[in-house]
Amino acid sequence: MSKRAGPPDQRGSGTAVPGPVLLEQTWADAVFLHWRIPAPAAASRLPPGTEPDVFEGVTWLGLIGFRVPATRLGTVLPLPWLGSFTEVNVRLYTRDRGGRQGVVFLSLDASRLGFVLAARAAGLPYVWSRCRPAAAGPAQGCGYDVERRRGTAASRFAVLPDLGREAADPLSLWLTARFGLHHRLAGRTLYLPNAHRPWPLHPAVLGRLEDGLLAAAGFAVQGPPDSVLFSPGVRARFGRPALH
Repeated sequence: MSKRAGPPDQRGSGTAVPGPVLLEQTWADAVFLHWRIPAPAAASRLPPGTEPDVFEGVTWLGLIGFRVPATRLGTVLPLPWLGSFTEVNVRLYTRDRGGRQGVVFLSLDASRLGFVLAARAAGLPYVWSRCRPAAAGPAQGCGYDVERRRGTAASRFAVLPDLGREAADPLSLWLTARFGLHHRLAGRTLYLPNAHRPWPLHPAVLGRLEDGLLAAAGFAVQGPPDSVLFSPGVRARFGRPALH
């Protein structure tokens, strides 16, 4: 187990990914809420060959919401309806034996059924939910409302970003400079790389939090998040997955 974090891995900071570009997305109005958790609490939830990535001795649990206003297959074929939706995900942070930092998604709630079905076919834990922006915009606050169908879980959160300040501290960069996904599929561990320019990050103040998604994912957190961030967004490209 890693005892302390290394610097953020910036290999995906840009637009190039290995192999053909499979998918391109714009991620807009991103809200990042994070809690410290003990590394052993995350270890059992990770794919084989990975371990919790840690920062100052602990790992982190994230609740992240954003809009996806545009999706393309490759870089040329737009998906104007199917590829436009709102997403809220719950995630953990990983490192593999090759030193690649990534994320593991415990759940991904999205508002577009067609995209959810396509992603579930690839083994990703997407859930079709009533998922929508909940505030007017960054200047007035930014947040998201999620309600799973049949009322199994719900989440409502909002933040007020400080757009006049930049969040460039080591922890903020460590949490967001993630250029890959570790994913268990058919008993194997895959690494799906992505690339995007560094997130433009701003500190934010929590305005509202009524959350059931973390508990539904198996984590009971106490108190407000330890890190609250906002970004107007980036455009990301996904490359060819590789077996771990």
